[in-house]
Amino acid sequence: MFVVVWQFEIAEENVAGFEAAYGPDGAWARLFRNSPDYKGTELLHDAYVPGSYLTIDRWTSEEAFRAFRKDHDSEYEALDRQCDALTGKETRVGAYAV
Repeated sequence: MFVVVWQFEIAEENVAGFEAAYGPDGAWARLFRNSPDYKGTELLHDAYVPGSYLTIDRWTSEEAFRAFRKDHDSEYEALDRQCDALTGKETRVGAYAV
């Protein structure tokens, strides 16, 4: 298993749009589902800090994730640009082997 973790800071007016795009059934998950090696996304909201979120994307392996990125780079980049307005700050926490 391979997981990619991102941290986001979201303005209050963008929370609904962010949750719709980054949640387990959102635009990112729909894109990732083009790969049979994608195993799901979790969207976590900080219980104490408003607008603070983590996403955890699960893949069968690092190789599978890299292959997906290579094969779908243009779609990934286009969606990233579309979602830029939803996020105040975006930080890749890390990519981890489980």
